[in-house]
Amino acid sequence: VPDELFGEAVAAFVVARPGTRPTAQQLIEHCRTELAGYKKPGHVFFVDSLPKTSVGKVLKTELRKLAAKHGHTVQS
Repeated sequence: VPDELFGEAVAAFVVARPGTRPTAQQLIEHCRTELAGYKKPGHVFFVDSLPKTSVGKVLKTELRKLAAKHGHTVQS
C-alpha cells in the first residue's frame, strides 16, 4: 500500500480458514514474533479470496486496487 515516508508499506491480505475468525491485531502480533520488523505488515485486509490469474498467480495489481477501495483495516 502507499506510504508517505517509504513509498510503500507492507500489507497482508488474509483469507481466513472456514470456522476461524482471526483479528488483525492477532495476526500482527504473530508476525512480530516470527518476522523481522521490516517484514511485519502495517495493514491487514480480510478478503474472501485472492484474485488470481488463469495459472494461479496472485494478481498484485488487483490487491492494490482493493487496498485503495477499502482503506486500511489496521495501521500499526
